Amino acid sequence: NAYSPTGAARACYICQGWGPQRHANGEQTVRAIQTLPALTGHFGRPGTNNGNWPYGTPYGVPLLPVGKNPITTSIPCYLWTDAIQHPEKMTATTMGVKGADRLKTGIKLFFNQAGNTLLNQHGETNRTRQILADESLCETIIVIENHMTPSAMYADLLLPETSYLEAEDLVDSSYAAGSHNYMIAIQKTVKPMWEVRSTYDICADIAGHLGLREQYTEGRTQAQWAEMHYQQIREKRPYLPEWSVAKEMGVIDQRIATEQQSLAFADFRADAEANPLSTPSGKIEIYSQALADLAQAWTLPEGERIPALPEFCPAKESHLNKALTAKYPLQLSGFHTKGHTHSTYSNVLMLHEAVPDEVWINPIDASARQLKSGDRVHVFNDRGVVELPCKVTQRILPGVAAMPQGAWTQLDGNGVDVGGCINTLTSHHPSPLAKGNPQHTNLVEIKRA
Repeated sequence: NAYSPTGAARACYICQGWGPQRHANGEQTVRAIQTLPALTGHFGRPGTNNGNWPYGTPYGVPLLPVGKNPITTSIPCYLWTDAIQHPEKMTATTMGVKGADRLKTGIKLFFNQAGNTLLNQHGETNRTRQILADESLCETIIVIENHMTPSAMYADLLLPETSYLEAEDLVDSSYAAGSHNYMIAIQKTVKPMWEVRSTYDICADIAGHLGLREQYTEGRTQAQWAEMHYQQIREKRPYLPEWSVAKEMGVIDQRIATEQQSLAFADFRADAEANPLSTPSGKIEIYSQALADLAQAWTLPEGERIPALPEFCPAKESHLNKALTAKYPLQLSGFHTKGHTHSTYSNVLMLHEAVPDEVWINPIDASARQLKSGDRVHVFNDRGVVELPCKVTQRILPGVAAMPQGAWTQLDGNGVDVGGCINTLTSHHPSPLAKGNPQHTNLVEIKRA
């Protein structure tokens, strides 16, 4: 009966964003949402979906050839700090190592290119600071960047990179482009300043020092690769203009995906036996025997579960943990602000004036703490303290607080993050199954600064 309105609909499009899974128990939310289309039959037909994020249809811009990596061992992305701090604890059954039973060595050299995840965008920044500062662990950190981000501060070698205004490239449509697929020709409008170089040129020089420049570049510059890739696409889409014309157009082509491209599991619905899914049974598996087997084989921390059916699994930092909520009664979640894109543009003061980073709090909780909008507050838990203004609003539930993610971390002399970075408060402890980030699951307290 709970599903009757959905089940009775002629077509119900069920999808999810990229927030539910970023919780300590987020995998179960994702699975539950994806179960709904299967239970109600709303998949494989016009106007339906499979419960997943509505990904963009890629245009098909080729990638640079990467060769074959002789190392097949991999780790979950979120656990890279563990691979530095205690690699001996990382095994296939404890931390999701793939391609080997365990890590044989920790990360000793780190390349960080075009990203602020080295510090700012990773959970529990104070812990990460300690790990990166210990040179007996990761011995060399190389950062390729065009802004002096909090992550760049930890570089042993800091290589200045071109911005999108200083290099030529051919860009595929975004994963978030929906049913539109397109490509963009980026043209150099500013001569690279000072010692700025593209990552491609930096890597070509490294390859040169190893005697592998020709194998790496195949005799082409970055601009020549972009032109060659365009010509490869033009062979498949002969209506496209010449490269000399296309590169002046910016957005070269924009197409709506076909209905067949847009429908999830359409072939499977038409003929399940001829078009099996990539599950062990080839069918939609609401009950997963593979996960049941995994739960038996893996060693999980106390209180964590990997259920075969999507279930509600209480998280350690939730309102159900009465001992912890007595100390930290507010459930803190992050959100995307209009003031910056992740951590990009967070250093632009004019944007902060237009859209200040504030912690949202309900009037009931604000009244109990004698707070009003604009007051500077400390948001804190055992992992750290963040100082920023508060925003008192009915748009958030009592017992819940929310902060924008992406603000640049900056500690004052007392160790308080006056930059307002939510990851000073978030946990590095991963989710049970994917070993992914739980950065929307946090218990905190708020008081006047």
